Formats: sequence, structure tokens, C-alpha cells
Amino acid sequence: MRTVLMVAEKPSLAQSIAKILSRGNMSSRKGLNGACSVHEYTGSFIGQSAHFKMTSVCGHVMTLDFIGKYNSWDKVDPAELFSKAPTEKKEANPKLTMVKFLQVEGRGCDCIVLWLDCDKEGENICFEVLDAVLPVMNKPRGTERTIYRAKFSSITDTDICNAMNHLGEPNRNEALSVDARQELDLRIGCAFTRFQTKYFQGKYGNLDSSLISFGPCQTPTLGFCVERHDKIQSFKPETYWVLQAKVNPEKESSLTLDWDRVRVFDREVAQMFLNITKMAKEAKVESVSKKEKVKQRPLALNTVEMLRVASAALGMGPQHAMQIAERLYTQGYISYPRTETTHYPENFDLKGCLRQQANNPYWAETVKVLLSEGINRPRKGHDAGDHPPITPMRAATEAELGGDGWRLYEYITRHFIATVSADCKYLQTTISFSIGPERFTCVGKVVTSPGFTEIMPWHSIPLEESLPHCEKGDLFPIGEIKLLEKQTSPPDYLTEAELITLMEKHGIGTDASIPVHINNICQRNYVTVESGRRLKPTNLGIVLVHGYYKIDAELVLPTIRSAVEKQLNLIALGKANYHQVLEHTLDIFKRKFHYFVDSIAGMDELMEVSFSPLAATGKPLSRCGKCHRFMKYIQAKPSRLHCSHCDDTYSLPQNGTIKLYKELRCPLDDFELVLWSSGSRGKSYPLCPYCYNHPPFRDMKKGMGCNECTHPTCQHSLSMLGIGQCVECENGVLVLDSTSGPKWKMACNKCNVIVHFFENAHKVRVSPETCDLCEAALVDVDFNKAKSPLPGDETQHSGCVFCDPVFQDLVELKHAAMRHPMHRGGQGKRQGRGRGKGRRPGGRLNPKKPKDKMAALAAYFV
Repeated sequence: MRTVLMVAEKPSLAQSIAKILSRGNMSSRKGLNGACSVHEYTGSFIGQSAHFKMTSVCGHVMTLDFIGKYNSWDKVDPAELFSKAPTEKKEANPKLTMVKFLQVEGRGCDCIVLWLDCDKEGENICFEVLDAVLPVMNKPRGTERTIYRAKFSSITDTDICNAMNHLGEPNRNEALSVDARQELDLRIGCAFTRFQTKYFQGKYGNLDSSLISFGPCQTPTLGFCVERHDKIQSFKPETYWVLQAKVNPEKESSLTLDWDRVRVFDREVAQMFLNITKMAKEAKVESVSKKEKVKQRPLALNTVEMLRVASAALGMGPQHAMQIAERLYTQGYISYPRTETTHYPENFDLKGCLRQQANNPYWAETVKVLLSEGINRPRKGHDAGDHPPITPMRAATEAELGGDGWRLYEYITRHFIATVSADCKYLQTTISFSIGPERFTCVGKVVTSPGFTEIMPWHSIPLEESLPHCEKGDLFPIGEIKLLEKQTSPPDYLTEAELITLMEKHGIGTDASIPVHINNICQRNYVTVESGRRLKPTNLGIVLVHGYYKIDAELVLPTIRSAVEKQLNLIALGKANYHQVLEHTLDIFKRKFHYFVDSIAGMDELMEVSFSPLAATGKPLSRCGKCHRFMKYIQAKPSRLHCSHCDDTYSLPQNGTIKLYKELRCPLDDFELVLWSSGSRGKSYPLCPYCYNHPPFRDMKKGMGCNECTHPTCQHSLSMLGIGQCVECENGVLVLDSTSGPKWKMACNKCNVIVHFFENAHKVRVSPETCDLCEAALVDVDFNKAKSPLPGDETQHSGCVFCDPVFQDLVELKHAAMRHPMHRGGQGKRQGRGRGKGRRPGGRLNPKKPKDKMAALAAYFV
């Protein structure tokens, strides 16, 4: 019996597909990485009985990065990143050990069926999976085929079974186009980002962005927002005048007429027209025309249109909308949400999809009428050759999906029903009047057949006052004629929906990546999202774009990226050579980069106007160890210390508060220590600004505080305050937080574990002695007599935090389940240490010794 390995893109998809193919008759188990499950069943495969193993990955298995030394910002010239710097594929999430997991499951398998999402990224992941499992699979006999690709657009029984019966092959060209895009974005983005971040953050203190990033797609996206901002700023309002007339067809009613000239910009001319028309006493009907008009039903829904509507009508950001759509897809409610197609294939079961919606109270009536009277064939749209348009695949209720999930599903369903409904028809009546020599018009619309607007009421023809019945030559008394003074108004800031339209029009990004680029410019603090989901550029975003225009406009204009996207599409179609496209594009951007570096002064001039130099920003905090003058603490992102006398900048840990630490100094370099804290419930530790940026010992890395410092005698170092191996992670050490009294705690210097202990103790010190049982450092605790929880009213005790029975009720863990090696195994009553108070286990037989703090350190550094 052959063994067939099948791999999907997400664990939930693997489960759904396995359930369909096995008809619910499968056994499931957790994989070795804990994130993915394996579903097994027996069935037939290409006419032979086979044992199936269905599992999944979690998105990309591998990611592209530079090799080790080229990841250092300080040691590598960014220009080298264009060609010299070698890249390598690394595991996208090392914690998931995905390659090992795939190899364990793939060992001994005869065939592989790839159920990755059917888009370019999915094809790329296909080959990442193949690279991992082919070496361990059984070798094929002769020319036997072992690699199969399933093509599907929705998680329905019909689609999945159909895909299984028509297996194809993975597309190498589409995978290569993704590799090319990844490498271009990595090399170009990193080179520009590293250069401009280092250049500007070394000069200005209030940029308020931890990274001044450049991206071949991200920057033109920002360019659109700033272009609209510039139009608003340069707009000069003009005054104009409009002639408004009202006639009274009947005594009680009045009809407002629109002037055929629309408006004039000269006050005297407008006054002249007013005087002429005021001479007339009646308005004469010159013509009456009636036309039947049609408002077309919408085209089928693709990704870009869904994102536009989600932002404009539902108030959801593109990134959020895409996440919800993906969730609806994996749960089987909608078809694949990443598609550029707006045309249904001839064999698409439109009626089947419509029948699914026949019992929903919101649109059951409309659906039943359509099914009984016959549906309209959807309008002919664009066929991009990828997936069918986004379609609801099964019925759902608000209670099932909840909140935003239901709102998006409801829109997708209403849109689908509208595409198979009739067009909206209405009768438009236009009456033309003359008042003196001037012509005026009024228009009225009456719906004759609502069509699709019943299911999409927001598209319905607005109700208007009914026009009077009249014929050519009829006269109506004039109610009033007046001159209205108005002003032209500037355009508004771009909405996300308008930006998505511009990106699609200019070929910036793909339907999958557009939300990511918009999210990036928000995250980088280049734009802020205002009410109505309008994108307003920040000072930094504006200056960057103006700087690019000043140096090299092509860096920000959509033209060059659009050309690159076309080349990438040609790779996907097999019409362009991967290496040639990569080499040619990198060569262009390398030249642009050198010119940008040589001309950076042009952008710097704009920066000087908008931002303050480092020396003029921040507030004095701690003393420099070199000149003993105060260094300034700059709070704006990225927070850092700057010594204006030495002209040195020292980076600090982010996302917390920094304050002076008791004016204590580092014994190595005489810098005053500062204390970083993530809040009263989080971690805090002291650090020396100089050691944090220039590690003093070979076993230390940049970005380590005193809680990871291996100085043998400093009172703040790991050597003096470390207690024992972390109860959760492999490499961390629990270090006493000597600033935390009277709510004492120790925190892991690697992960987020915090152990609270000895509340209200007067003093807690780490003893040089260690525990005989677990080799953790002993702790000396002093309590005030009035608040001592120690037995017999004692105020002092020395013992092990983990093993001493006196301390067992005084220790509490936060953030994670406590698992110290001393609390594993053993006979008798076994009470592990949970989230609440710690408990010692019962009797022990040869307990496994944990590493002491120095052994844990050695493991960490090795």
C-alpha cells in the first residue's frame, strides 16, 4: 500500500480537506511542532489503495535573508547589499521547526499532493515543501510520477473532490516570480532603509519613527498620499456665482431649476444675468423629454473591490478586511479571497451557490424569486486566469460569524446575489425652461424596475419630488430668482478606497500585497488614519517624498515599480528569464542608490526645516562616562541617549520607560546606569548605555542589560543577582529585580516569565551559596516583624526559592505555567507549580538536577 503525504497551507485547511476526502472517517494527532496536526485515513489514489497523511504548514516555510555578517548595520556598507551580499533561505519561524516536522512526516512516503493556496505565493510554498520532503521520501521507480498539485478555489465537497480527481503539477515559473520579488524587495529595501535610517536618526531627534524605511512598493504608495496633500496645500479657493430659479407649477408647490450655464466667475456678469432674468414674469417650457435608463448590476467581486468597499462602507482597514476574508475562506464560508478575476467561468454553479442562501431571513425572498423566475447571467468581466470571483459558498448567520466577520460575509453575499439579479431600470424626465434669454433645466427619475437595488439598497435611485405634468409652451409663474455666491473647495485627503484604486491602476503591488503596503506606511508613522478612513501624511512622510522628488523622482513615482511588476508577471508566464530580470533591476536600483547617497544633502535641507537636531531635542537624564556631562534622553521613536559634547548616540531598549538608576555608575566605563521598565506589572532591569551598545565581554551581545552582564563582581550583574534557570525557556536565567521591593520579583532575562515572591519583605538578597538539591542560588529574606509571614514570628530566613518548604506559599508565577525541573517526576502526590501559589511536589526519587545559573549562561552563549 502506497503512502501519500498531503500538505495544505494552514492547519484549519488541512483538517477541512481531510474531513471531506475521508468522509469524516479519519484519525488525528498533533505533529511534533505542536502547531500542525496530522490527519490519517485510507482510500484509493490513482486506482490503487493508499494510506493518506494530511498535514499543513503555517504559511511560508522559508524566508530570504542575508547571511550572518551582512545583517550588521554597523559593519556593512549598504551599497554591498545590491550584489556582493550573499542571501540564504532560513526557516521563516524557527520555533515551529517546520522543516524537521515535514521530514518526519514525509519519511517513507511514496507520493506528495500539494494543497497549498492556488496563487503565486502558494506555488512558491509548494517548492519550499518539496525541498524539505523530497530527500526523505521513497525514491520513484523509473519514470513514476510522485509530485501532484491540487487546484481548488473553495473548501466545498464538490471543489475539493474535483481537485483530487484532476491533479496537476506545481508551477515552477510562478514560484520563481515570487523568489525574484522577495530578493528585489530585500536588497533594495534594506540598502535604502539602512542608509537613510542611520543618516537621519544620527542627526535629528524628533522624527518619531524607529525605522525610516524605503520599499519599492511602499514608497510610491506613500507618494500618492503626499501628492494629494500637496494639491490640498496649493489649492486657492475661487469665488463663483450661480443663478437659482424657483417656479410654482401649483399654488402650494415649488420647483427648483438648475442653470444651464452652471456658474460664472465674474460678479458683474452674474449680476447682469440676474437683472435680465428678473424682467421675465413667467418661465416657459421649451421641451419635455422622457428616456428609459438602466443602472447596471455590479461586476462579480474581486479582491481589490472587496477591500475598497470594506474600507469605504464598512470602516475596516485593508489588512483587517483581508484577515477576516481569509478566516471566512478557511472556514468554508466564501471562495478564495485573493483573485483579480471579475468573470464567472461558463461551468460555474451559480444556481447551487444561490440555493445555499434561500433560507437566510435577510434575503430569502429575493433569492426565491430569482430561483423561480430564472437568474440573469452575470456581466462579462475580466478573466485574469487565477480564481473565480469571491462568492459565498455556504449559508451563515450573524451568531455564527459575529461582528466584522458577518458584516463582510453579508456584503459578499449581497454582492453575489446582485450580480445574478436584473439591472435597475428607471424613467428619466428632463424639462427645459426659458426665463428671458436664459435656459434652466430640472430632472426627475422614477424607478420602473428596482432589479439588483433591492438587495443592494445603497445603490438605489434616490426618491425625488415628482415633476409636474406639462407640455412644450406651458407657462409657470416664477417664485424667485436669486444669485448664490459660492467658493471652489479643495479635494479631501485620499481614502483607503481611493488609494487602493490608484495602486491597482498603476500596478503597485498585487491584490495580496496591497493591504500590506498600506499597513506599512501607517506603521512607519508616515501617514495617520483620520475619520472616514482618510490617510493624512505626517511631517516625516511629506519630507521623505519631497526629498525623493528632489533627488530622483523615479524612487517615488509608480512608473518604475509598475515596469518591474510587469517583468515579474512575465517570469510567472515563462516569458522572461529570472536571473536576467533580477540582474537588470538590481543594476538600475544600484545606480539610483549611489546617486541618492551622493545627493542626500538635498533631502537633508528639507529635514532641517521640519525637524530638530539631536542636540536640541530631549531632556538631560544621565551622565556620559567620557565627558561626565549630562546626556539627553530622546523619547521620540527610537528612544535613545545623545551626548552633544562627545556627539555620540546610544540606543536603548524600546517600548518602555527609562529613568535614572539611583545615580549609580558602571564599574567598567563610569557611565551612569539607567533603569528600563515595561510597567508595574512587567519587567524592569538596569543597563549601562555604553555596555548596551558596546558589549564589554566576548560572551555578550549588543542590546544586553545588566541582567545579562557576566561581570564577576558588579552588584547589578547576572553573576550577582541571577538565581536559577528559567522555569519556562531553555536559555533564560531568573534574575532578582532589586528595584521591585516591597513587591519583590525575579524575571527571566530572556522570555516574559515573572515570579513574584516575598511581598512586603524589608530586604531580599541573593546569597553566594547554592541549593544542594537544585543548585539554584539561595535567597536571604528580611521581613519587618509586624508583617512577617515566617513561622514562629521569625524575621529572617535563607533558603531556595524552589525547594524550601518555608518559601512554598510565598512564590507566585505570572505570564506562564511554572515548570521548574524540581517539580517534574517523583512518586507520591505530585502537585506541579501552576499559575497560582507554588507547591512542593511530594516524595522524590533521584530528581533531575537543573542547570545552575552559570551553566544556563554557558548554554545561552554557546
